[in-house]
Amino acid sequence: MLRASRSPFLRQAFSCWNWKCALLSATARSIVYLAALARSRPHGRLSIILVEICYVALTAGIYAGLQQRALGLRSRLLGNLIIALGVPALAQILDWLAHRAAGAAVPFRAILAVSIFAAVSALFHLYVMRRGVFLTNHGRSLVDDFRRIPRLIAGFVVAPIALFTLLVGRPARAAESEAAL
Repeated sequence: MLRASRSPFLRQAFSCWNWKCALLSATARSIVYLAALARSRPHGRLSIILVEICYVALTAGIYAGLQQRALGLRSRLLGNLIIALGVPALAQILDWLAHRAAGAAVPFRAILAVSIFAAVSALFHLYVMRRGVFLTNHGRSLVDDFRRIPRLIAGFVVAPIALFTLLVGRPARAAESEAAL
């Protein structure tokens, strides 16, 4: 096996590894798989969960590190697209391939559940990372990040509602201003 110090690719990959997100992702995704597979036979379920824990623990930190680096891109839109779409899509494809290679075929409902979870998770990750949470090498501990989570969850839930209210209110304001003329 290549040592990270001898391989520039591995050294680069691990230099941006985000241990906070690796821990959280491995735990959360395994729980989602377990819930989605609750009615399947125990042997198949266990192998899928074990593959998921091992694979995600190894890769989620790298994916989150890539997302963290995307925060610094000059184009905020490109950074957001990489964080919310690019990295999660790559992760889902490689996750599916890892399960196939391990012979632990995942049922469609589990793939769908994890894909939905990954999409919402990526949007939440973008939201919190833009606010300085779950970033490594920024002087904030995981405990400090968790202290901020309740407020961030509330903001994340309220944000789409506020956007919808703003968008719905715009046509009404435009009609009122035209009527005043």
